[in-house]
Amino acid sequence: MKTILLVEDDPFLTDLYTTRLKAADFEIEVALTGKEGLEKLKERKPDLLVLDIVLPTIDGWEILQELRKDERFNDLKIVVLSNLDQKEDIKRAFDFEVMKYLIKAHYTPTEVVEEIKKILK
Repeated sequence: MKTILLVEDDPFLTDLYTTRLKAADFEIEVALTGKEGLEKLKERKPDLLVLDIVLPTIDGWEILQELRKDERFNDLKIVVLSNLDQKEDIKRAFDFEVMKYLIKAHYTPTEVVEEIKKILK
């Protein structure tokens, strides 16, 4: 079973995505803050990281910087799931070699799960 770490501070979205991803046969780990997300990443590397950018304690940009400095995470698949929809933000994320940048308002939870399935095949 593939494991996904979801780093998202909105409890409603966390529950929604956790439910949908579990139904798609993924093992889900959740972090509600950036700091918690980094700690969980270092404890156990998932098959995929789903990362919000606007987070308490440490934002998604800082997490991406930390991960790209650490060779253990060179092959970590990352999907950004954010409300930030500016071209600069999207470009910045791809500069960190994320696989996908999904804007929350443009994708239903079902579509997000489908994108994740494609990446983890």
